[in-house]
Amino acid sequence: MLSLLAVKRGAASALALVSTSVHTSYTASLRALSTTAASKQGAQANAATPGSETATGDKVLTLESMNPNILKMEYAVRGAIPIRAEKLKEQLKTNPGSLPFKQITPCNIGNPQQLEQKPLTFLRQVSALMEYTDLLSPQMIDTTRKLFPEDAIERARRNLSFIGNAVGAYTHSLGIFEVRQDVAHFIESRDGFPSNPDHVCLTSGASGAVERVIDMLVSSPEVGIMIPIPQYPLYTATLAHVNAQAVPYYLQEDKDWQLSISDLENSLAEARAKGTDVRALVVINPGNPTGGCLLESNIVEIVRFCERHRLVIMADEVYQTNIYTETNPFVSFKKVVSQLGSAVELFSFHSISKGMVGECGRRGGYYEAVNIDDKVMDQLLKLASVSLCPNVLGQMAVGIMVNPPRPGDPSHAQYMAEIEAVYESMKRRAKRLAKAFNSLPNMSCNDAQGAMYLFPRVELPLAFVEEAKAKGQQPDLMYCMQMLETTGISVVPGSGFGQYPGTFHFRSTFLPPENLFDDFIDGFKRFHLGLIGRYSPKI
Repeated sequence: MLSLLAVKRGAASALALVSTSVHTSYTASLRALSTTAASKQGAQANAATPGSETATGDKVLTLESMNPNILKMEYAVRGAIPIRAEKLKEQLKTNPGSLPFKQITPCNIGNPQQLEQKPLTFLRQVSALMEYTDLLSPQMIDTTRKLFPEDAIERARRNLSFIGNAVGAYTHSLGIFEVRQDVAHFIESRDGFPSNPDHVCLTSGASGAVERVIDMLVSSPEVGIMIPIPQYPLYTATLAHVNAQAVPYYLQEDKDWQLSISDLENSLAEARAKGTDVRALVVINPGNPTGGCLLESNIVEIVRFCERHRLVIMADEVYQTNIYTETNPFVSFKKVVSQLGSAVELFSFHSISKGMVGECGRRGGYYEAVNIDDKVMDQLLKLASVSLCPNVLGQMAVGIMVNPPRPGDPSHAQYMAEIEAVYESMKRRAKRLAKAFNSLPNMSCNDAQGAMYLFPRVELPLAFVEEAKAKGQQPDLMYCMQMLETTGISVVPGSGFGQYPGTFHFRSTFLPPENLFDDFIDGFKRFHLGLIGRYSPKI
């Protein structure tokens, strides 16, 4: 498997030194960004005096007057590459023969149904009946029974009874209580420990849940939250938005992206020595963008680390059913915390957007709060109330995800067959893409143990790196942009997630449909081999 440069060159002590060095480098770059933004803000504040036509023209809201924290936010998953991809997509519509490819292949984001993943029939049947309730009326029910299975009809009626037969009405701000009960039962069944539905909050996707918890944690610009590198850009973007500090720790690429406790200790000590009030640790398991899955022993170490240092755990577990290895199963942080009898404070997150459900656009998710102070729970309710309630059909989809048709129900066999088909297809595609990446020169890639992504490392030729720097571009961004312009494949450069200095990666989903997978792989291979051939020294 892929090995980090530091590990190749030395022993464990060398790795610790490198971890400290790159932590300092990454923290310095974040500090430089903040300093630049602050300086710019000060200069803009001096220029934008009342009545100043040159500073603001005739507009009140300008880049100079708006919230500077928003200007600092970056979200690479929908950054320069996908923006360019949208323009090329429009060009293909108006002039189909103008580009060297026929379509855009969006591998930049985990959006399964965009790439032809079939929706789950039972979920869509229940949604249809809830949206058009006349189908359940006495006048139409006989016709409906010819089109819909009885358990879908009963589930729709059950769900409608929770909300006064109106999907367009607000629900409780924490979400429909009966759905929260279903979530609690799911967690109890998964982990073997009790779950309190009053400590479950339904949200419009897991992203909103993460943002809400970070909002609760941050009380000043000195507050820091530890995040993995590579990380999902939601975390750095949200921390920038609330003007808090990102405290990076590095995952071990040569060990299938496991987490090093010594690196956690070093990162925490350095941040606190500089005055950062570090309050929480983010763990993404299975990993995004890495596809790694933490060992249970590693999770135990993480919980003990957070106990020692009084840190809240934020466990992003939205890919918990996307597991492709039998030797490294998913284990939840809730289960480990409960087994240890730990009092560590924990927020865990789940979503309908991932797994085999793949209902990204419905915006449904939840968080469970464990060992959280009751008075803080009251404040979380208040914060949820400001948004009134989550998407109602998203809540219902969460209910189906955690409480699917049971054995003996009319829809059970079809539901399980559809789940199995999606899972096995993802597993095959993950292996095929990793094999393709590893077959190429100047490229190596860990297998995906979970999630929907691979994060291959690319050894870019020196001439290419120097050309990118001369153009003022990140080398991996230029690589990904050239890939898009040549093949139509849209991926995300590793610099958008964070990576060891001097290394280059990109993140690609393995979601293109299997009937198009050969073309997808062949297009990428031609691009990569062509680029390496053009820029490598000629012998």
